[in-house]
Amino acid sequence: MAFPTPRDLTGGPGTTPVPAELAELLRAQLAAVADEVEEEVRRQVPEYALPPDGPYGRNLRAGVVQALTLFVDHIADPRDDGESIAATYYALGRGVAQEGRSLDVLQSALRVGGMHAWRCMGRTAETLGLDSTVVAALGELAFQTVHEVAEAAAAGYAEGQLRSTDELERRRRRLLELLLGEGPPAPEVVRKLAHGARWTVPRQVAVVALAGGPDRGEEDRPLASSGALVDMESRPPRMLVPDPDGSGRWAGRSFTVALRGRPAAIGPTVPLAEAAQSLRWATRALGLMGRGVLPRQEVVRCADHLSTLLLYADEPLLGRLQARALAPLDAVSAGQRARLTETLLVWLLNGSNVPDVAARLHIHPQTVRYRLRQLEKLFGDALHDPDARLEMILALRAESAQPQQD
Repeated sequence: MAFPTPRDLTGGPGTTPVPAELAELLRAQLAAVADEVEEEVRRQVPEYALPPDGPYGRNLRAGVVQALTLFVDHIADPRDDGESIAATYYALGRGVAQEGRSLDVLQSALRVGGMHAWRCMGRTAETLGLDSTVVAALGELAFQTVHEVAEAAAAGYAEGQLRSTDELERRRRRLLELLLGEGPPAPEVVRKLAHGARWTVPRQVAVVALAGGPDRGEEDRPLASSGALVDMESRPPRMLVPDPDGSGRWAGRSFTVALRGRPAAIGPTVPLAEAAQSLRWATRALGLMGRGVLPRQEVVRCADHLSTLLLYADEPLLGRLQARALAPLDAVSAGQRARLTETLLVWLLNGSNVPDVAARLHIHPQTVRYRLRQLEKLFGDALHDPDARLEMILALRAESAQPQQD
């Protein structure tokens, strides 16, 4: 990193030379001037009035001494570019960014400190009876020094912001991995990582599983400005939403907009320690969306489809249940089976009320009775056994959720 160097104010063409020996006189007063400048900065810049061991105060003294030293060194040797001191301010600016603090506070301190340091140096110049042209040259050099360290700090701050963004993303991904990993994470570990990731620990969360695809780029990345933790590199991409049921931030259309139209499944709202469970159900729901078992729409909420998710939690077992509970229907044609299963499910769900079944299916009650007589022949007493009826309902619900084959 190359830092800006001051103009030659001590002997260049058209300039008034500053006596090099003045550097030693000023260096002897450097500690006393640093005391005054430090006190003035604390008085005028509120952030530096805080305890000296805080993030602002702990570097104040060193920064003041470095800037004054740079000024004096420029007088002693105009060829000195002050690279090491500029590097110090570069690192200082970078640290301010990485700590999430404002550059404005540091720049204010530099302006206040520079003005007061010049007033202190001006008194020395008057005491020595220096020519006014020399005093003017000193003033120009003083303000050039402030400009140098301010530029170095700004450059460091810019790099620090970039690195801070990358580091923040890395910390948030690590936090998300912890929250969605095996077993509940230790609360103290979560708090520590959350602090480093600048993330407020919520009471409840929901995890969103997002549809991926090779055609989706950075412009399709979900908006996470409300504190969501996002990992677009996982399969499927996922997003942890804090307190999803509060304030309506993630409700309805606003959530769809935040996802930028990307299909997604929202897992159930759970305590933070159970975030992995929410992800598990969201991932299952996303898979069922892809198969057409759940609606192929922009956003599916697991909370609206709990019975379907329960049915498909163990599909081999579900298949066995269907095979046993609906075995009598294997004796009829495919066309008959479709009509009979539709009628049987509605009949079981409507308390065996024929008129209600007819109204729901938009058919004549006599047609319902005819189909029921067929079902009586196939199922016999099982139609009136509570356990058998429950298994039929589960099997029929699963069958009705399957997409129609072309």
